[in-house]
Amino acid sequence: MSEFKQTFNSSLGKKLIMALTGLFLCTFLIVHLAGNLQLFQNDEGYAFNVYANFLTHFPPIEVIAYLLYASILVHALYALILTLKNQKARPVKYATVNKSPTSWSSKNMGLLGSILFLFIVIHMGDFWRKYKYTDTVGFKEYRTNVITGQRTVTDFVPPADAKFEHSFTTENDVEIVRVKDLHKTVSDSFSQIWYVVLYVIAMGALSFHLLHGFQSAFRSLGWVHRKYTPVVEFIGTWFFAVIIPLLFALMPVYYCYLMHK
Repeated sequence: MSEFKQTFNSSLGKKLIMALTGLFLCTFLIVHLAGNLQLFQNDEGYAFNVYANFLTHFPPIEVIAYLLYASILVHALYALILTLKNQKARPVKYATVNKSPTSWSSKNMGLLGSILFLFIVIHMGDFWRKYKYTDTVGFKEYRTNVITGQRTVTDFVPPADAKFEHSFTTENDVEIVRVKDLHKTVSDSFSQIWYVVLYVIAMGALSFHLLHGFQSAFRSLGWVHRKYTPVVEFIGTWFFAVIIPLLFALMPVYYCYLMHK
């Protein structure tokens, strides 16, 4: 077996893979949040639907998306391997319990990761699969006067004899955008109390997962420095473990409130 294979088959190698895939997923969270914040715009789904269309039809983004799916699977697989290995090496639980939040999250990363993986499967099945591979998502047509900024929104039914995905055209001073209406799918899902509860629970799990995972990734890579480690801990705690999960959780709560007020 080569030195390269020995390295990545060792516990250290597995932790390195966990760290690299984890940091890549952290980067994705920032981009995903930036796009999903379009849901807060009061524009009848225009910005969000255009964003969703861009993600699914721009080739470089599609390549990155498949890297993302691979990273999720690899991260989950290696997490399972390391968890089982640690349990086998330490079958007897600690006699004392450290009740600090960081200690709790570090000792329950398997549980937190399982919740997140289950949520990702449900979430992708409800949105990504429907959007990409079914005809259950309808279309919207947005007509925007580029001079006045006035916009009209109507449902759009593609021709029955043609495979239609999207179109962006201009007639005189009117920009015409026809795209799949993922915004309606989101609104329908977030109107269901059980889905909102599941989403908020998953974001709570994400918060604790990142509270330990972000800082742990830097330690696994050996990027520990007396000057910079406090900065990493601050970013990991307040940005990744607080702000990002909180903003994600606000989306279903906000839509659920609008649907039931």
